[in-house]
Amino acid sequence: MRVGLVIYGSLESVSGGYLYDRKLVEFLSAQGDLVEVFSIPWRSYPAHLSDNLSQPLHQRLAGLSIDVLLQDELNHPSLTLLNQWLHHSQKESYPILSIVHHLRCSEARPGWQNWLYRQVERKYLRTVDGFIYNSQTTRRAVEGLLLGSPPGVVAYPAGDRFDPRITPGEIERRAHQPGPLHLLFVGNLLPRKGLHDLIRALARLPIGTAILDVVGRQDVDLAYTRSILRLVKRSGLQGAVNWHGSLMDAALAALLPTCQVMAVPSSYEGFGIAYLEGMGFGLPALACTNGGAREIVSDGFDGYLLEPGDVSALAERILSLAQDRARLAAMSLAARLRYQDWSTWTDMGMKTREFILQQVKCSRGFSRGCGLGY
Repeated sequence: MRVGLVIYGSLESVSGGYLYDRKLVEFLSAQGDLVEVFSIPWRSYPAHLSDNLSQPLHQRLAGLSIDVLLQDELNHPSLTLLNQWLHHSQKESYPILSIVHHLRCSEARPGWQNWLYRQVERKYLRTVDGFIYNSQTTRRAVEGLLLGSPPGVVAYPAGDRFDPRITPGEIERRAHQPGPLHLLFVGNLLPRKGLHDLIRALARLPIGTAILDVVGRQDVDLAYTRSILRLVKRSGLQGAVNWHGSLMDAALAALLPTCQVMAVPSSYEGFGIAYLEGMGFGLPALACTNGGAREIVSDGFDGYLLEPGDVSALAERILSLAQDRARLAAMSLAARLRYQDWSTWTDMGMKTREFILQQVKCSRGFSRGCGLGY
């Protein structure tokens, strides 16, 4: 099978969405499929809208010799009109499938901005023949925007990137280690990820209650990063926060088993791979109720789900785990079991490839089973 994939920037970019795309490309390539990645340079949202008028991009996609074109939904502003042109010009002879990690209009921002994003995303989604979703939450968001149920498959991400090997005894001993509760935040420094709420929660607790390791790129939103650094200094938490920047897989895999809780109070996640990867090392998750985290975390069992922005509740949960190490141990063991019961990246690849093959057959006139989602 010949596959095209449209993304922004590099497939090696550090984020959960790019990890998903990368794992899918690796799986398809391992099956003997030929995958060609087409990169559109990162620019501003208005500049990406102008990509729709790019004749070179039109010609590049229309002239492809492929069986299917995958598009990361993140690229929607560049492809909304372009997809329509491909359909109407009859130059496109392959199905267009969108990989949806989460809709831009699902993020927390002023209502007028999300109204504008909804208009563009809805137009884009209507140009696509089928969808690959990372969660049921994302699927419901797309279907709600389209007011329908287009062909699609939910292929969950996995947490087995690091092949974590840790025993129940090691998890329990770590939970009972004396000293501050060891929190880990994994995510690029963006307002949506909620690091500011986590810092404010720590500032409410007695000194020495917890320490925090922060892993993630600091150059994505420099204004936000500067505000976080000021907040840490103003709160007197310089000695309690360790900054790692972006880490290679091996370094992150070495850091994970030394921590005790994965704390990423994001205002919205389409899924939340970091929670599941933390669970692989027995780290219960501190997450929020909005988005796909509810499909991973069982509140009070293998982590806690909080309302976005509820700093008081976040501080209370951190304090309770710091003071009650028996509860921490029980939740840590439950988190590890949750991970063990979850599907793998191979499962994601197999399910996605099956759906892609189905849509390719449909585009060639084999109607049996066409349009069925999973």
